[in-house]
Amino acid sequence: MKSYFYIIIVLITTCSSGFADEKKQDERLSPLIETALANNPELKSSQARWQMYTSKAKQAGTLDDPMLMFKLQNLLTREPFSIGGKDPATAKVIGISQQLPFWGKRAIKEQIASYEAESYKWAIEERKLELTRMLKETWYQIYAVDKSLEVLEKNIRIIADFVAIAESRYSVGQGVQQDIFKAGLEKSKMLDLQISLQQQRKSLVANFNYLLYRPASEQVEKIGDFEVTKISHSEEMLNKIAYEKRPQLKYLAMLSNKGVASHRLAEKEFYPDFNLSFEYMFREAAMTDPGYNMFTLGLSFNLPLQRERRQAMLAESSSESSMTLEETSALKNTIAYTISDTFAQLERRLKLVELYKKGIIPQAEQSLESAVISYRVGKVDFLTLLDGRVSLFNYERELYLSKAEYMMQLARLEATVGVDSLLISSQP
Repeated sequence: MKSYFYIIIVLITTCSSGFADEKKQDERLSPLIETALANNPELKSSQARWQMYTSKAKQAGTLDDPMLMFKLQNLLTREPFSIGGKDPATAKVIGISQQLPFWGKRAIKEQIASYEAESYKWAIEERKLELTRMLKETWYQIYAVDKSLEVLEKNIRIIADFVAIAESRYSVGQGVQQDIFKAGLEKSKMLDLQISLQQQRKSLVANFNYLLYRPASEQVEKIGDFEVTKISHSEEMLNKIAYEKRPQLKYLAMLSNKGVASHRLAEKEFYPDFNLSFEYMFREAAMTDPGYNMFTLGLSFNLPLQRERRQAMLAESSSESSMTLEETSALKNTIAYTISDTFAQLERRLKLVELYKKGIIPQAEQSLESAVISYRVGKVDFLTLLDGRVSLFNYERELYLSKAEYMMQLARLEATVGVDSLLISSQP
């Protein structure tokens, strides 16, 4: 009987010190994030789209190709195959013409295309932040499951010893059968939780591999422990950083600039475009006409009479600018709220981690150790001992869940601010 109590005490000590001694991480997150950003097909597609619009911007400011013209002028219907010498008006003509938009239109079109291309660039950066956030969240969810499984396996072994003790005491008439059933039930509940956690880990690993764009069967080794540290930035500082670095704000700024440029282009549409032409006529002598060659210079332009259409263009560009302005205001408001809310969540989780590590878990360990000693001398019943062990198990799980949740909230805050990391190092 004494050997059983010795095993219990040893296992309790092992469990209570496990979270403090586990420091090694088997995988590093940063290289995996770099791999995901390099291999993700959605990002590659977005980058190709950005390159496409960059090429379009280079085309937008160029002139249309000139038009080359050749014609036979004033042929005689009675002699259609005679192209010279029969009539002084007959001539062979070659000409060239060039379409010229009103002054400033080409430069504005190039600006519009450049702003649109630049907006796609910042959309890519925003997507990178989102992908990084999802990877970090999944990583720390796997960590929480790993630590829960680790604590669970230790407690299953302890509960198994509890069952053996209860059976031993019942066999000698010192215990009741209810103790055996209660210990067996707790072990079954933990085995059920173990199955659920193992399935949850497989799903998380599959999602993690999906984000990394690698086979779903790729294994992710057990994630080691780490220490959480408080960030040194204030809410005001984070808001300022977000306004400077958040790609989504830069994306909206490019759309706003595009709207302003589109408005300027719509104003230019009230002015005509021009067409310059030059024609040279080759003539031959006919009758008394010596057949001197001639040339023609021409200037033509459209009449911008469709004012209703042009007014609609102005209204469209004004609406585009107003839309992006309101979207920017809404995003800034969302950023401020998210930073404030996440700050509160981080503070809560950090306090819980400290409370569990320095308060609740040490107290629960002392209470359980006292219950074990009291149980040996018959001062407490078996159910009290079992409840103490289950409570300690739940507290240990909550510690790791709080640490994981802290890091997930931090990942959301980083994505909101628009930076890769707000900590110098979160790894011990």
